Amino acid sequence: MNVTEAAPIPSLSPAGGGHRFVVYGDACSGVPGALHEKTFVAVNAVIRRLDPAPEFIIFPGDEIIGLTRDEAALRAQWRHWFEVEMGWLDRNRVPLYHSTANHTAYDPMSERVFAEVMAHLPRNGPPEQRGLSYFVRRGDLLMVFVHTLWSGLGGEGHVETEWLDATLAAHDDARFKLVIGHHPVFPVNGFEGPFQREIGPPHAEAFWRVLVDRGVFAYVCSHILAFDVQVHDGVLQLTTAGAGTAHRMPEGVEYLHAVQAILDKNGLRYQVLDDAGRRREELRWPPVLPPSDRWARMLGRSGEGPGNGTRLASGPLAAAMRVWRISGTATMNAGPAQTLIEGSDIGPAAAALWIGLAGPDQRLLVVLGAAPGRSPNSWLGPPVAPGERFDIQLALHGGMGPGGMLWRWSDAAPWSSLRGASATGAETLGAVDHWCVGHAAGGAEDRPFLGDDLKVWTTLAEQGEL
Repeated sequence: MNVTEAAPIPSLSPAGGGHRFVVYGDACSGVPGALHEKTFVAVNAVIRRLDPAPEFIIFPGDEIIGLTRDEAALRAQWRHWFEVEMGWLDRNRVPLYHSTANHTAYDPMSERVFAEVMAHLPRNGPPEQRGLSYFVRRGDLLMVFVHTLWSGLGGEGHVETEWLDATLAAHDDARFKLVIGHHPVFPVNGFEGPFQREIGPPHAEAFWRVLVDRGVFAYVCSHILAFDVQVHDGVLQLTTAGAGTAHRMPEGVEYLHAVQAILDKNGLRYQVLDDAGRRREELRWPPVLPPSDRWARMLGRSGEGPGNGTRLASGPLAAAMRVWRISGTATMNAGPAQTLIEGSDIGPAAAALWIGLAGPDQRLLVVLGAAPGRSPNSWLGPPVAPGERFDIQLALHGGMGPGGMLWRWSDAAPWSSLRGASATGAETLGAVDHWCVGHAAGGAEDRPFLGDDLKVWTTLAEQGEL
């Protein structure tokens, strides 16, 4: 069955005005007959089936395999990519926006070639990065494309922030602001390495602070061969690198894909489509929850309180979001792990879910049980000041993978993802039959909470259909 014969794939459509688009990256193609050309064709075939078609496409880098000192060969790859592999796309009708990347702008020669082959893109970036960094304004949407490996600063993992900040400030009236670059700021799936896998520390903190202060909705990137979404201080980091690169990590979890998304009055919605056109993941952001003073109180004994037998997450689609508000007074100089909440099944297996404080700084810790014989996965949150009262909210979102372990200080505060090294998240957690507050299921002597006045409230929000 060819593309014209395949069944259309319904696109998400914005409500009451908005923007409908596709994001995908990391094809590493451009070589006739190579493996990545075949995989890239499969992903492109899915995009061609979208109905209605996207209004524009964002490609956050690594279109071609590149990484050659032979300028003629590099230009030949670009010609093949645009004229053959992307020849199906009418770029006058559906604009295609690009960011630089480590396979395409890895030295001054390749930066110069990139700027020349992308002559159709705006030339409104900083003077020394013309054709490498730029912005696009589409009505109430601002998109700023940054060069995360600028040779003028040191190469891979280096990015400037002054022009970015000034550009966002000049377009403060934009309802939606997206920043697009190649390298993530925060590690994905535990793959971590400053200046190689993510933006380096001299720039990362300042870069993210600009996004937060200027009200950016999301930072869109690729580079790590995965699909991942997380949030930090209310700004999403959306990583999509499944456009065709054949080797993926980790195997069995990640897959070739493209993301079809919309921005409208309700925020962001997206569906992640694999190379067969199947919807594998989806999200609606931001979540809508009732005020925490309306949440149900969880009691302290095993098996009591709301939520017993409730399935926390039924998989990545239409997944649940379980939220807790936890308050109490932390102990002074405590080091042992202390249970805030435990969710478990009857039997000898380790707890399916453990939420508590651990270490001398009494840091929030979330532990998800794993298959028998396998180590559990852990996520770290903020520390709790010893001797002081705390009031914190924790959420497990079954539709966000490992980035769905979320926390915030109050209803009005922004969500942030906890730090972990897993490739999976709450979507792996099945039904939880028994809940304990302040101690583990083994009894009050088993990692009890050592502080005072522990109280827990909870609510459950369904994402529902997009």
